[in-house]
Amino acid sequence: MRHNPRASLDTRPPESPCLDPGLPVLLLRTNHNFFHHGTLGAIRSLGRAGVPVHAILEGRANPVSRSRYLREGHPWAPPVDRPSALLSHLRVISERVGGAALLLPLDDAGAIFVAEHADALAPAFVLPRQDPDVPRLVADKARLIESCAGYGLACPDSRTPGTSAEVDAAARAFGLPLVAKWARPWRLGPGLRSTTLVHTREDAHRLLAASHDAGPLILQRHIPPGGGDWFFHGYFDGALDCLFGGTGRKHLAHPPHAGHTVSGEWVDNPELTELAIRAVRLLGCRGLVDLDFRRDPRTGAYHLLDFNPRIGAQFRLFADRQGLDLARVLHLHQSGRRVPRPRPAYGRRLLVENHYLRQALGRPLRRDAPPRGALRRADELAWYAGDDLPPFFAMGRRTVLTAARRGLGKRGSGRPHDTHDTHTGERE
Repeated sequence: MRHNPRASLDTRPPESPCLDPGLPVLLLRTNHNFFHHGTLGAIRSLGRAGVPVHAILEGRANPVSRSRYLREGHPWAPPVDRPSALLSHLRVISERVGGAALLLPLDDAGAIFVAEHADALAPAFVLPRQDPDVPRLVADKARLIESCAGYGLACPDSRTPGTSAEVDAAARAFGLPLVAKWARPWRLGPGLRSTTLVHTREDAHRLLAASHDAGPLILQRHIPPGGGDWFFHGYFDGALDCLFGGTGRKHLAHPPHAGHTVSGEWVDNPELTELAIRAVRLLGCRGLVDLDFRRDPRTGAYHLLDFNPRIGAQFRLFADRQGLDLARVLHLHQSGRRVPRPRPAYGRRLLVENHYLRQALGRPLRRDAPPRGALRRADELAWYAGDDLPPFFAMGRRTVLTAARRGLGKRGSGRPHDTHDTHTGERE
């Protein structure tokens, strides 16, 4: 077929909407995570658009701190359970930034804190309109389940046992394995998983006996993964209108079959989009949202598993054909600029290299091993970028060191490798 230059010219995507460089951004993350690729995605997306990006980081040990698009990294903040200290810390950073900045929380605890202290933050920061009690409502898995039942939104059958006898009753009612999750995972300590697939009643008893501020413990019916794990990311304005949104499917996750996205694809799914928008409006969450679903292969129903009232780590999957993504939509809207209609890039794929390689090299003989060629098919990598290489190399060095330490620890303890299948795993 003969090449038509005019056809190529006609189908070029328009230039990305211009962001206001006079509105800097401060990224707030409250949980230590040196491999949080969502932080790097936000730095690159906004920095490439000319926005000064500041971030609260653990220091130069965090690979993200090496990005050329980071204007300045700021000292780690006090925890959210010391709100006065955290507010003072943020005000000091605001003075260093030199004017009001758009405050962008990257985890649930940060989103809850920002919503509940918006009045105290407002003089120094620009914030999306939000009902102060909603982020805590949707992030708390026990309260989310209650709300879903009240609104008729499908979620897995659940019980909150208080005794060993109630654990046994849940096992009889739902069968094994069971999904066990903590209601408030943002309160878990380092190294603890928010969700676990338990194969025996004894495992469930041990979890119940554990004392956590993240409780209560929830036991859920396990939905087989055959229908796929899905997610929705969106941005909702003050009137709860969705200005930008997308549905994605997880092809790979960490841990396998669940957990956070390792390989995902932007998929046109009108049914799930309609369901997600309905859920967000019913629950009244404004601003950025990240919802996780699992489709039941037996009934075809999408079950809401998690509702995160903030940007998701894999948000760069939803970069449309004009360069618009959720971080940029937030910035456009909060700076008073028009948000153009999205131009979806269905089929776009994102891959998180460190977790992909860990699965590919660590489990080469498993039936659920990552498919070959996933790296080659990815449209965007979480860490590698030709115009910003230092974070990628720093991540590689830290990954090797972390793997070496874990290997030594496992040989010393004799513990088997973790192969849990969960609905949702580590926090993204």
